[in-house]
Amino acid sequence: MARIAVNTRLLLEDKMEGIGWFAYETLKRITTSHPEHEFIFIFDRPYSKKFIFAHNVKPVVLFPPARHPFLYLIYFHWVLPIYLWFKKADLFISPDGIMPLKLSTPVLNVIHDINFEHRPKDLPFFHRWFYTRYYKKYAYACNRLATVSEYSKQDIVKTYGINPDKIDVVYNGANEKYVPLEEDAQHKVRLRISYGRPYFLYVGSINPRKNIANLLRAFDAFKKELASDMKLVLVGNKMQDNSDVNDVYRQMIHKDDVLFLGRVSTSDLKDILASSYALTYVPFFEGFGIPVLEAMYCEVPVITSNTTSLPEVAGDAALFVDPNSVKAIKEAMVEIYSNHEHRNELIKKEKLQRKKFSWDLTADKFWLSIEKVLQQK
Repeated sequence: MARIAVNTRLLLEDKMEGIGWFAYETLKRITTSHPEHEFIFIFDRPYSKKFIFAHNVKPVVLFPPARHPFLYLIYFHWVLPIYLWFKKADLFISPDGIMPLKLSTPVLNVIHDINFEHRPKDLPFFHRWFYTRYYKKYAYACNRLATVSEYSKQDIVKTYGINPDKIDVVYNGANEKYVPLEEDAQHKVRLRISYGRPYFLYVGSINPRKNIANLLRAFDAFKKELASDMKLVLVGNKMQDNSDVNDVYRQMIHKDDVLFLGRVSTSDLKDILASSYALTYVPFFEGFGIPVLEAMYCEVPVITSNTTSLPEVAGDAALFVDPNSVKAIKEAMVEIYSNHEHRNELIKKEKLQRKKFSWDLTADKFWLSIEKVLQQK
């Protein structure tokens, strides 16, 4: 039996983003599949009991809450090492990339991507400072690394000089709730959120890396070219400075056809996605891009970027665009709106491509990484 401690600070009820979902879906499967091991879930604030997946999970709350780079240093570099030494853990897992630098306990770290090395100005100053100062150190200090795409693996190898044999690609999956909706149900969703009109959909945080400004420009050009009643719906929280997005939005001719829904629950999002005409997800940089996979499971066609990990995830089942080209994004919108045969062809290809990714597969691959570290010990 091994005692496995896990950083679970991003398991936040009704507030989980991509890394939180990775932790939730993998740990739920791993803890229930391996009752022979003890798992210590380490939270930095009061937790929901729904995250205690099995009898072999023991929760603990350590302070201070690690929600700012300076608090990261206190929490991970001082508080955690003392606790892990006291508990005599056999392994420490960090699903979000942050870990103690000086630790006798073996570490499996998960670095989903290193977008901050390529686009540092997308982040607030202190976060930028923290990530660019410490993540290379974390990559070297851990016993083993996992990441979510072959692209991210090669990026870490090239940027940090890490031995590729140290890194496992475990990919991401999609929540099983993401399924197609019948047309009647879709119609009810559209009546509720888009005045009954069809809509392109963006899902994700509203920040510079996600290329929202060019998406808005492209949608305005689409509306100018085609006399359609199409809307653009954006789901997600606004992050740091969005002055570029705000400026573009104010200058749009068709701004009344753009709907910002903010953050919505998974139960709402699955229906909103399954009722959309297409997912328009064109970020500058992405380590995986879970919304692309979720759209495939909903049988919704995808327009996405031809950069970073997205061609790896989407395969031949998406319409690819240069995220820097407003014209290319607009033309993809026109194509997916006008060419029904092409749209249906993409959906057929999605049904094959999506089989390569599931949370069950992710959990199995992640467990293999865990076993490699335990065997080293």
